[in-house]
Amino acid sequence: MKRHLYSSIFTLILSCLSVIVLSQDITLKQTSKSGIYRNGQKITVKAFAENLAGDTLHIKVFKNNNQLLNQKTIIIGKDSLMVYEGSFKEPCSIIIETRSKEQTASLGMLVEPEKLKPGAKCPKDFDAYWDNLKKSLNALPWDIKTAVILGTESDYGYSCEDIEVNCQGPKPVRGYFAKPEKAAPKTLPIVLLVHAAGVKGSWCRSEPGNALTYAKLGTLCFDLNAHGMLNDQPENYYTDLENSELKTYWLQGLTSRDNLYFRGMYLRLLRTIDFLTQQPEWDGKRIMVIGESQGGGQALVAAGLDQRVSAVVAIVPAMCDWLAPLSGRMGGWPQPYETDASKEEMLKALPYFDAANILKDSKAIIYTEIGLIDMVCPSTSVYTAINQANGQKIIYTVPYRPHHQPEGALAKTWQEDIYKPRDLFIRNYLK
Repeated sequence: MKRHLYSSIFTLILSCLSVIVLSQDITLKQTSKSGIYRNGQKITVKAFAENLAGDTLHIKVFKNNNQLLNQKTIIIGKDSLMVYEGSFKEPCSIIIETRSKEQTASLGMLVEPEKLKPGAKCPKDFDAYWDNLKKSLNALPWDIKTAVILGTESDYGYSCEDIEVNCQGPKPVRGYFAKPEKAAPKTLPIVLLVHAAGVKGSWCRSEPGNALTYAKLGTLCFDLNAHGMLNDQPENYYTDLENSELKTYWLQGLTSRDNLYFRGMYLRLLRTIDFLTQQPEWDGKRIMVIGESQGGGQALVAAGLDQRVSAVVAIVPAMCDWLAPLSGRMGGWPQPYETDASKEEMLKALPYFDAANILKDSKAIIYTEIGLIDMVCPSTSVYTAINQANGQKIIYTVPYRPHHQPEGALAKTWQEDIYKPRDLFIRNYLK
């Protein structure tokens, strides 16, 4: 796909950004459409709440997600209300929260996000550590188990298999692999789908339909679950996992780089890519990884650890800038450095699995969506990580987006202005 097409998409995205955030009766407007400001640039946020005239509006202003800068209460009138005025001389995020008796509305912004730097330096032996893990993974003989999945009439011409691939970690790779049945050698791109956090939710599991959807776009698609879980099991299987070995899995091994839970997750990513690149239909050029939240973090990690990954779609990604508290900011999910584990030991372990370090060698195209009122994967953590990458970046800042997709009055806006450009990028890249 040609570079000028990506540039046009980037322009489209910026022109679509909304300056307004709505609740049922509260409208917030800020100076910048994108929510991005320069050092010293004046930020102005106004509220419109005519239907709530006479009610009280409670306002809180936060810096870097969790530092309360200001709070005040004003009486709502029929004219616009000045909610906030200010400027900042250093890179940071600002979140404005407003609340009346029954309505709430929030709006986010970033100052000089391109200048954000990781909370801690990358370890000197970072490359050696991962090179050794990759060598061990590559030396592992292949043991692949498959079971054919019977599709519906609409799936005619496409195959789908329940796949298990042995891996270090200690869990195997498990997921669904789908492709067109009669594709010629070296003609298809790869799509790797990775999942958000959790164990038993529908969003955590691989599904044949997910893989088949992308296979029908003319790809080799693998829908990978993050934990090496068995596919298509009774509900009690996933409930038992969530209540036992995978209970708060994200906090496991935080003080040891060889026992950290995400180590196994990342190795399964690499093993899956190795499996996919052995398929004769792969075009030898395009590998796209798509994920949201924990899946978005995995997508960034894949781009950093495997130079064959050519594009990622990372939606409100986790696992970014875990040591941000050392710079006075919140780290990305799961905020491991904010736990009670030994800070000294975490400093020795976490940097090897932080996307802010892993992305330093990536040349992949990074398409990312950043929620500017996201309290799970803070905007500063995501920007810090992608600042380290060397490839083209298509960054979509969403001033009104929390971690989850917006609801109510903003749902249609999100669908038109955010989801559609993302879908356009994916489809154009895979043509």
